[in-house]
Amino acid sequence: MTVTLADVAARARVSPATVSRVLNGNYPVAASTRERVLRAVDDLDYVLNGPASSLAAATSDLIGILVNDIADPFFGIMAGAAQTEIGGPGDGSGRAGGEKLAIVCNTGGTPERELTYLTLLQRQRAAAVVLTGGAVEDPAHRAAVSAKLAKLADAGTRVVLCGRPPLPDGESVLAALAFDNRGGGRRLTEHLISLGHRTIGYAAGPLERTTTRHRLEGHREALKAEGLAGDEVRLTVHGSYDRGSGYDATVELLRRDPGITAVVAANDTVALGAAAAIRDRGLRIPEDISVAGFDDLPFSVDVVPALTTVRLPLFEAGARAGRLATGKETPPPGGIATIPAELMVRGSTAAPRG
Repeated sequence: MTVTLADVAARARVSPATVSRVLNGNYPVAASTRERVLRAVDDLDYVLNGPASSLAAATSDLIGILVNDIADPFFGIMAGAAQTEIGGPGDGSGRAGGEKLAIVCNTGGTPERELTYLTLLQRQRAAAVVLTGGAVEDPAHRAAVSAKLAKLADAGTRVVLCGRPPLPDGESVLAALAFDNRGGGRRLTEHLISLGHRTIGYAAGPLERTTTRHRLEGHREALKAEGLAGDEVRLTVHGSYDRGSGYDATVELLRRDPGITAVVAANDTVALGAAAAIRDRGLRIPEDISVAGFDDLPFSVDVVPALTTVRLPLFEAGARAGRLATGKETPPPGGIATIPAELMVRGSTAAPRG
């Protein structure tokens, strides 16, 4: 025999509306009443009809987290932290009392998949959508994403950007948590200049990504401030955010100018490839060439020598995005928060020889 909402209400000695409020988590309920309802749910093994409730309500229990590549620690750390907050208190009770179901959507970094997932989440009446990582700098795609997010917001979906700059028309976005990529890139290159480096190669990320542009802008701001601008375009090679790209970019940089004394990588994974290319040429790090990364991923401190990099608080940002997506945290003033980047100086950078 199927257990109904009315059965739970009778068992808990409350109205069906109160049971609904407890299970949906969309209205304050006294702690004692909530406990009574949840005990009745457990005793009767009641299962909420998700599809039916989503049709009756403005949104469902589903929250989508969009990532470029879940295998990339940059995205995995943020998605995991967000999912932990979305999933509830994790107290081991196994009870359903307002928690949401987080679904990680792997776009592969393609604009088409990003739009497809947003459409699917719209059809599922998602309670919230969290978009992580940099955006594609294509006017047509930006307009398409803005239009899709506006439709989601109009339907009651909370939209949170994590590690992504605000949209020009950000009315549909509840909160944008943007990393200070430009400031981090500037401080990293300032550090290398302070050590005495004057010929610095840059293994950059994809040309069309906001993250790439902002980090590269910071790098070039530091060069310009020291009167070193002028050759930065020749000493920049774009590629993917992976190890192979870092290797190939560094080989090309050394071909263009064998006198390079430092290589700045788009991220820590790219820096691993850069370091491998340098070693394959019989050069030492940092004695012959310094290497620096970005993000401060978990392996950065364990490589030899430990990687000088820029720390982004990925876990903290992901957790905050999860709280914002579930309404556990108030959005920042104006809906925008810039998350600081911290320079982490380690053994992979040193003053150039001579």
